[in-house]
Amino acid sequence: MNYYDAIKEELVNNEIYKKVKDYSKNRSDLNAYYNVGKLLADAGKHYGESIIKKYSIKLTKELGKGYSTRTLKYMRSFYLFQKGQPPVANLSWSHYTILLSIKDSNEINYYMRLCLKYNLSKRELIKKIKSKEYERLDEKTKNKLIDQEELVINDFIKNPIMIKNKYNYEEISEKMLKKLILEDLSNFMKELGEGFTFVDSEYKIKLGDRYNYIDILLYNINFNCYVVVELKITELKKEHIGQMQTYMNYIDKNIKQNTQNKTIGVIIVKKDNKFVMEYCSDERVFRTTYFLSKCN
Repeated sequence: MNYYDAIKEELVNNEIYKKVKDYSKNRSDLNAYYNVGKLLADAGKHYGESIIKKYSIKLTKELGKGYSTRTLKYMRSFYLFQKGQPPVANLSWSHYTILLSIKDSNEINYYMRLCLKYNLSKRELIKKIKSKEYERLDEKTKNKLIDQEELVINDFIKNPIMIKNKYNYEEISEKMLKKLILEDLSNFMKELGEGFTFVDSEYKIKLGDRYNYIDILLYNINFNCYVVVELKITELKKEHIGQMQTYMNYIDKNIKQNTQNKTIGVIIVKKDNKFVMEYCSDERVFRTTYFLSKCN
């Protein structure tokens, strides 16, 4: 088989098709690059790895720019990743080239899921990868995603949660931390996971004859429950859990409707203390840490 002529024909036909039917050029790209990837994989078995560079030089000379060795290797990786599955037309070739730079196929699948669910642009995808979002998921969550198990509300809470330090604070108070979060609330809720909506900050509750204030009160639409968020700029302490349980119980008793699920609590601390959580029997209480990312 003349692999080069088959590859060239596939690419030429794709260019012609895109000019005639511009509306579906992305699907044409993906199908063509998948087929080229298969041919490159087969050619490599017969002629070795160096054949890609040889084909790249000839294609560039005959068809013009756009067929570098790196690009052809992406096409081969694309075929090997999608092998046996049709390309997802909702994703562009630009998306795929970013995803295929990742070595772990499970990580690729995670970001692909986000792209499809939230229609992420190329820039948004790069931003999520750079923030190491997948790496900040719990190992149990990663295993659930691989095994396609049912997920619960805390599975997508990142650790640490990334908070933009737009003022480049050197020292930070809980008040300042809350200010940073509220000024970038959408990103903060995405760091916690999916389905979160904002209810209030400094949410006032009355315990006996004294008022207390919940740092941030959220609601999760997917899991039909209130979410109490408390911010601490210290290491996790046992009294933090006691405070959280009091707040959750108050919401359950005075705010929650019968059709809603029990309130959960998320304590965000500067430094974790696993020994404290080890003796916390309340499965509704979760904790994570925060990291202030500097803005240049």
